[in-house]
Amino acid sequence: MPRFYIEAELAVDTQVELTETVFHHWVKVLRAQVGETATLFNGQGGEYQVTLVQIHKKSANISVDSFNPDDRTPIFNTLLGQVMSKGDRMDYVIQKAVELGVSNIQLLTSERCEMRLKYERDQKKIEHWQGIAIAACEQCGMNRIPQILAPISLHDWLASDLPSTKLVLAPNKEQIDVLANTTTDIALLIGPEGGLSDAEISSSNQAGFINWCIGNRVLRTETAPIVALSILNYNVTG
Repeated sequence: MPRFYIEAELAVDTQVELTETVFHHWVKVLRAQVGETATLFNGQGGEYQVTLVQIHKKSANISVDSFNPDDRTPIFNTLLGQVMSKGDRMDYVIQKAVELGVSNIQLLTSERCEMRLKYERDQKKIEHWQGIAIAACEQCGMNRIPQILAPISLHDWLASDLPSTKLVLAPNKEQIDVLANTTTDIALLIGPEGGLSDAEISSSNQAGFINWCIGNRVLRTETAPIVALSILNYNVTG
């Protein structure tokens, strides 16, 4: 069954006009006909099964038939602090992080950050990345859309109000089990290509972050959050 995100209020036993985006994808591209069903979600929690009841030249109406409250989110909340990188690597990070159930993504700059966005370009990039997050939710079934938060410096982020469990991917000589006392509210810090500087790791430690070393191989900046979130999904059980 097709599944779409819609920016509209939804309630069972009501009729709603499709937004232009959903109308284009479902009716124009997939050539849906009256009587066909789909799943819609609006990011406010849960999803709705709907039926196409009217098709006009440039619009269509649906009836909202039933509601499923399942959000398909993990039992833990993760705020991913991701230092930005160039090219399509950020697209990959955002797509896969959403599929793995990240709660929100805070874009960061650091000493070795490859990107320095200006306001206009910044806004366009954020809109692009938010669109990737929405598409990932459509694909994976998650009904609450993670927010892609505008870039701030690592220094400012470390000084902000962060979740109780704080993990930074960095060497850990003590080889302790950093997940042993993990809560369900997690901040996960991932550095840029080339890693965080020693001073930045030290600053994160002073802010309460624990070094988390995943194996003895160096992971790319776009691989690290995917591996870390996968491990959290497996290990954090509440």
